Amino acid sequence: MKKHEDRKVIRALSMLLQFTLFLLVPICGMGALGYYLDRRFGTKWIAILFFFIGAVAGFQNIYRYAMSISEGRGSADSKDESSDSSEK
Repeated sequence: MKKHEDRKVIRALSMLLQFTLFLLVPICGMGALGYYLDRRFGTKWIAILFFFIGAVAGFQNIYRYAMSISEGRGSADSKDESSDSSEK
């Protein structure tokens, strides 16, 4: 029983890490690119625009990942439950 609970905790932590990376990488990447372009061209608005583009891309990544998890959830849970019941 403890092994099953450990798997759930590890799975939850890995999903949390993935959600964080899916959000932060596009925001930081696009923000850094916008900052570079602002410095290169002497503007002050490109970094803000790219930051928001990165935020939209990050939330879109999270949405897609959450949808893929929820679609595959039934088959993964039933496999886990069947393997747990056979261990008892």
